[in-house]
This record gives sequence, structure tokens and C-alpha cells, in this order.
Amino acid sequence: MYFRLAPEYYDAKRRAARNLRAHVLPTNREVALELDKLASLLEGERRVEKLKELREDALEVMVMLEQFSPVLVGSVWRGTARIGSDIDIRVFADEPQDVIKELNSKEVDVNMELSGKDRLKRYVHLHFKTRRGNSVEVVVRPLEEKYLKETCDIFGDEVKGLTIPELKKVLREDPVRRFVPE
Repeated sequence: MYFRLAPEYYDAKRRAARNLRAHVLPTNREVALELDKLASLLEGERRVEKLKELREDALEVMVMLEQFSPVLVGSVWRGTARIGSDIDIRVFADEPQDVIKELNSKEVDVNMELSGKDRLKRYVHLHFKTRRGNSVEVVVRPLEEKYLKETCDIFGDEVKGLTIPELKKVLREDPVRRFVPE
């Protein structure tokens, strides 16, 4: 997973189990914690600087999309980002086109894709680069999901993320703070 040979935890675990002839797969949490250790070992201080940069870029994007109640989620929120990680932001709008128009008005070149197999949970994913070249994925969710609580597939806790004021505070007080449950 570190070298991005397997895109998802499930794929990586199955591949590793097959290669090692193991019958028991580790949990996603166990994989994530080991991946985190490996990234720290291989990237050292560069990883810390990259996390700060990614969080700064996330704030810039979130301010652009402030009217859509952006929330930073994923590895940049958690503090487990590594070199090559993208910035994951959720926004809330009933019309995804409104988010695209806002980004276009800021001269952001956006690629769009749909996800979700059923019509009830279909989201629009917007992909683009920050001015520093970091990858961003903005997922547009319906307004009705703004207060929906979601459980993390990796750590099993609630995905809370960071709002603009919360991210500003983290950047000011402890820019490499981690949000990983014990």
C-alpha cells in the first residue's frame, strides 16, 4: 500500500495473505498503523513538512468553498498523510454544479466523476490540483447529509473531520496534530 500497488485495504490484505500463505487477515486499523510507521521511517522529517503543506492547501480550498460547509477528512485530517496523499474535502450542496461553478470562478480546472452503485448514495467527486501541485478530491454530498454521522472503515471511530475554524486553530497551535484514536 505504501507504494500504491494496491488501491484499497482489502486488495492489499488479500494480496499479502496470498503471498504469505496466511489465513487470517489483519484489520484495517492494524494495516493503517503499520503503514503509518513505514511512512515515518521512509519519509522522516519530509513527512511532517508535507502534512503542514497539505493542511495549508486544504484551508485555501476550504475557504474558496466556504458557502458549502467544507470539512477536511481523510489522511490530511487524521495527520497520517504521506508523500503522494491527496487532500479529501467534503462539501454539501444539492446542486453539484454550484460547487463546480464556484471553483471555475476561482480559475480551478476541475475533473468530475460519479461514484456509488445505487442511486441513493451517489456522490459527485471533483478532482484538481492546488497551486502547489497537491491533489485534491472534493466530494459533493446532498445538504441533507450535513449532520449525518459516519463511522470510519479504518479506525472504527466517527469521521468528524475539521471545519475551517477548526483547521485554522490546528494550523496555529499544532500543525501536525494527529486525530487517530488510541
